[in-house]
Order: sequence, then structure tokens, then C-alpha cells
Amino acid sequence: MSRLGKMPISLPKGVEVKEEHGKVILRGPKGQLEMQLPVGLTFSVKEQKLLLFCDQSKIENDGFYGLYWALLNNAVIGVSTGFEVKLTMIGVGYRAAVQGSKLDLQLGFSHPTWLIIPKGLQVDVDKGTSISVKGSDKRLVGEFAAKIREVKPPEPYKGKGVRYEGEYVRKKEGKAAKGKA
Repeated sequence: MSRLGKMPISLPKGVEVKEEHGKVILRGPKGQLEMQLPVGLTFSVKEQKLLLFCDQSKIENDGFYGLYWALLNNAVIGVSTGFEVKLTMIGVGYRAAVQGSKLDLQLGFSHPTWLIIPKGLQVDVDKGTSISVKGSDKRLVGEFAAKIREVKPPEPYKGKGVRYEGEYVRKKEGKAAKGKA
């Protein structure tokens, strides 16, 4: 049994929880999320707290109890406050722009790089070099930020590329910097 799974999840004001056809539906100021619970997991809401219950005779793996507790907790945080990932672009001529539902990245390639922004996400570009990805679904926000970074990850010699804000890139010495033996 999961120790975390037994703990109640506190629901902030403005967050509603419903059940329809075995799905948990969470609504809040930042949006709506749905999650299908596996057989053997049930929930109840008491006094602005969400409680998750596990029937061990019906569930195959005890690990699902803690996993779905964490997923529900992330969903509650997402619909109440939301998630945000910031990226910075380092390099001469590197810039980004949002055009409709696409993100245009200028990263030194000879061809244009377009990424389609998934529904439910908000992408903002500040000063052309810093990108902010916001949304209520933690997985979707993280996946899209990783997809942006994957286009041009930071390289270890000059540090150019797209990196997460606050990410440290260890630089290597070039061949010319090494002394003669």
C-alpha cells in the first residue's frame, strides 16, 4: 500500500470534482481535466478533500495507488494554479515568434522550423528569445517544452541552443585549449 495514496488531497476554492462513467472530471479557474481511474481505485470528496481508495483484491499492481494519487494531485494543482515552463534561446540570431497556433523558431537552420501548439497550452514569447509554456496539464506542458528544446539542444562547446531557464550546461574545452604533451 502506498503511504502517499492514503493522504487526502486538499481542494482549493473554485475546484469541482465529478465522476462520470468511471472518469474523474476536475474543473477549476485554469481549465478542465479528465482522468480515467483503473479498476480497483475509487475516490470520494469530503470537506474540500479528495480521498483515493484502493481495493487490493481488484487491482493488479499496488504501484497504481501512489501513481494515480500523484496524477490527481497534479491535476488539482493544474486546474487551480496551472503549470509553467520557461525556456531561453542562446545564440546569435536565435529568436521565436508565435503566429496563430504555431510557434516559429529561427535557430540558424536553412529551413523554417514550425511547431504546432497543442490545444490547452498558451505559449508566450518575450523579447524574442525567452519562451514561456503555460497550461493546466503538467504532462502536456512538459512534453511541449521538451519538444521545443529538442529542436536545438544546448551544445557543450559554445553553449548555444535552447535550454530550460536556470539549466546549467557544462562547457567542454576545445582541442586548441589543450596543452601540448
